[in-house]
Parts: sequence; structure tokens; C-alpha cells
Amino acid sequence: MEEPEPGRGLRFFTWEEIGQRNGGGPPPQERWLVIERKVYDISRFYRRHPGGARVISHYAGQDATDPFIAFHLDKTLVRKYMRPLLIGELAPDQPSFEPSKNKKLVEDFRELRAAVEKMGLLNPNRTFFILYLCHILVLDVAAWLTIWYFGASTVPFLFSAVLLGTVQTQAGWLQHDFGHLSVFSKSRWNHWVHKFVIGHLKGAPASWWNHLHFQHHAKPNCFQKDPDIKMHPSFFALGRILSVELGVQKKKFMPYNHQHKYFFFIGPPALVPLYFQWYIFYFVVQRKQWVDLAWMMTFYIRFFLTYLPLLGVTGILGLHLLVRFIESNWFVWVTQMNHIPMHIDYDKNMDWFSTQLQATCNVHQSLFNDWFSGHLNFQIEHHLFPTMPRHNYWKVAPLVKSLCAKHGIEYQCKPLLTAFADIVHSLKDSGELWLDAYLHK
Repeated sequence: MEEPEPGRGLRFFTWEEIGQRNGGGPPPQERWLVIERKVYDISRFYRRHPGGARVISHYAGQDATDPFIAFHLDKTLVRKYMRPLLIGELAPDQPSFEPSKNKKLVEDFRELRAAVEKMGLLNPNRTFFILYLCHILVLDVAAWLTIWYFGASTVPFLFSAVLLGTVQTQAGWLQHDFGHLSVFSKSRWNHWVHKFVIGHLKGAPASWWNHLHFQHHAKPNCFQKDPDIKMHPSFFALGRILSVELGVQKKKFMPYNHQHKYFFFIGPPALVPLYFQWYIFYFVVQRKQWVDLAWMMTFYIRFFLTYLPLLGVTGILGLHLLVRFIESNWFVWVTQMNHIPMHIDYDKNMDWFSTQLQATCNVHQSLFNDWFSGHLNFQIEHHLFPTMPRHNYWKVAPLVKSLCAKHGIEYQCKPLLTAFADIVHSLKDSGELWLDAYLHK
């Protein structure tokens, strides 16, 4: 445990005092948080936080012990950098986390976390990831060889596009592993390879992914904190609570009662080719992420140099658009099946275990489902232990189920096609709730 710097007296704080320093209200908008009973003032530091300003700010005024443990590999090193931020600790009569949280559940989860570490389930099998990368590279080469050998007629063109769409999606799952620090024991090694996989193999910036994805994990399905549900209310009305709220406020940005229909047009087919494709360039330029931009350009240079002689300008642009279309459909269905049908609301500052369980669900395990979803069919385990290598999810799943059963928490697991259908059903339900509130409340 850290101690305050010499000359700085040890101060004691109550949860009421800490809760008021949540970054809201009039200036100076202080931001404090608690980790292992220690109180830290991040009011100036949060903008320099390596994981992003927003993700740490989402825990201002709250206990951040569990997310701190979940996200960081070398906690001893991080604590050294935290020492100047230390301003005191919780008063002796104060509980270690907010009184509103389930004390027994928090303690049981922390025991589970300790057991997971002792069992070695956070240790990666690097052979798994090497073979995974190799299968992506083989598919990438096979796509080029298909057009080179068979020509650019319709069938080989489409077959090559399917192979490249698979490459892009599978590389997306692999960069997700490195982004979560799941492959190497050193954070910087994961960051280096992450830039290669997402930058050179996919043409996207690591900084953009980090900025969005860590916020999602910190506060999943929490409106105004999770960027993955930012399409509410501009395009969709999400969740029962938020949809009714929108209707009561008489807000109508889209015909939400038809959103389960137009989702098929502006959701899966459009997200990557019509939004991500241009926004990632805006992001890196606006934030001056020149290293990421350089990595991205190596992807486009390689893609155009290898396919331009075979397809010409029109053909290569058509191929690129088709590949992004395939990737987009695959990506959206897989990533949304675990979250959109689940509970969506404002941040209620619940304990880590409850926060993740109410926002996530699983899909049945099979070799195909594991491969198709990049093991995101184990979304519950992934959210509880974000740095855990994915090949260990199935090992910890029974322990998580047992903890859920002990505390009466639902552990949802469903077939793949049911999970896809639940996205549409949930959109239909929330759209009808919005319409009823809009017309009658």
C-alpha cells in the first residue's frame, strides 16, 4: 500500500465526500476515486491517463478497485505512478466500498479473482495465438492466389472477397486479444503487436480502439459512458428504461417503432463501410496519432500494390468495399448479440460483478461458435476478466455460474441464432415501448 508523500498529512474521507467529487457540477469539478481504500485525486491526471481520460473519469466519485485490478497487468508499476495522486484514505468507520453495494457479492467475486490467478487462468498459451495469426495469414495469401490463378471473373472475385472478409474479421478478434493485454506478460509488448495487427492487417488505429473499447468494458450498457450504445437516441431507442424516457420526453429522431426493420439496412451492412471507414482517419488526424496513421497506411499500400495489377482501380475499390461489407455484417451481429438484448440504463454504480452480468450474455460453446465469434460467445467471462486469454474462458465459466447461482443472478447462455434473433426482438420491444410512451404518457 502506498503512503502519502512526506510532508503530506494522512487525511480520512467518507463516501459522501468522495461521491461529491465525480467531475460534475460547477468548477472546479474535482474527480476523486478509491482503490483498495486509498483515495486518489485524478482531477488533473485524468487527461494524461494512458488508458484514456474518459475511462478513468467514469469512476470518479466511486470505488475503482475491481476495474483497476481487472485492467492492469503490472499493478506494482502502476501504483508507483499513482503515488503523487494519493490524498488520503477512507476513514476507519467507512466500508471498503460504497455502502449501497452487495458486500458479500463483492467479497465473493474478489475471492474468485484470487482463485483464478492462483489457477493460472490469466497465463496465455502463446502457441494458440501464433497458430491463430498463421491461419489469418494463410487465408490472406489464399485470397490473393485465388484471383492471381483463376483471374478476376465473378466467382473467384467473390470467393476472394469472402476470404478477405474472413481475414478482416478474424484479425479483428486477434487485435482484440492484444488490445486487452491477453497475450504477453508485458503491457508494452501487447501494445506493439496490437499496432501491427490492427494497423497493418486491418488498416485501423490502435488508439481509436483503445479509446472506445476500454470505456465499454468499464461501464457496459451505461448510457453516456459506454460508447457502444451511443446510437441511442440518434438512430435507435435502446433498452426498456431509456426508450420509455425518450417517449415521455416526446423525442423522436427516428421512427423507433420500425427500428427492428431499418436495423437491417443501417446496422450490420453499413457500420464499417459507411462510418468506421472514414471516421478512423478523422480520429487519427484530429488527435495527431501519426504512428497509428503510418501503420494504417501500410495496410492500404500493401492492399493496393498486391491487387491493383490484378483488378485495376475500379476492381480494387469494388473489392475493398465488398470486403468491408462482409466484415461489417459479421462484426455487428457478433458484437451486438451479447449486449443489445441486455439491461441498458444510466450508470447506477453497481458492483463490478453485477455491472458486467446485467449487461452481457453468452452463446453456447462449440468449435464453430468459438472461431466465428473470436470466443466472444464467452462474453460474461471476458467482461469479468478482460485480460484473461480467451482459450481459458471455458475453464472459468463453471466458477462464474456457481457464483451467479449462489447470489441469485441470472447467467444467460443461448444458441447462436437465438442470440441474433434477440437483437431484433429487443429492438422491436424497445421501439414499441417508446411509441406507447410517446403517444400516451
